[in-house]
Amino acid sequence: MTDFEKAEKLCEKANVSFAEAKEALENSDGNILDAMIYLEGQGKAATPEGGGFFSGAETSSKNENSSENYNNYGYRNDNSGESFSDMMNRFGNFCTRLFHKGLNNHLEASKDGRYLFSLPVLVLVLLLCISFWITPFIFVNTLFCGVRYRFTGDDLGKESVNSVMDNATEVVEDVKSSFTDNKK
Repeated sequence: MTDFEKAEKLCEKANVSFAEAKEALENSDGNILDAMIYLEGQGKAATPEGGGFFSGAETSSKNENSSENYNNYGYRNDNSGESFSDMMNRFGNFCTRLFHKGLNNHLEASKDGRYLFSLPVLVLVLLLCISFWITPFIFVNTLFCGVRYRFTGDDLGKESVNSVMDNATEVVEDVKSSFTDNKK
């Protein structure tokens, strides 16, 4: 499409003079849509119902704020109004809280009422991540050797969590007793 045809089409759609259409196309590098938005921003073209491409001062200030935040590396998300740095701060705070919870809650092991060791949950999670194929195997085998596990701490030291651990120990004891009964 030639520049003349573009200007003619813009005159028809925006109801502006040929000179205004030509100026808008020059300011928008020949893009008809950008030229239409330019004309709407100038107030020379009527906006379609529903706001159109350029819906006035409110959108204009929103676009200016958006570009200002973009230029300041805030990467603003217009839907939530939260910048990228705010999201990263929230993520950092979440990781910090998770780290503290991992250090403040422990897995304690005991055998025959004697305390064996206490392991921070963070270390347990790291062990599971590093050697996920051997760590559960070790814990199940130690259950068969009579070791009992309990969680302590503000978050995991609850009776509901420890009752699950007690149930696992009882299941292992039942399995052990069924094997010893079959041998007799």
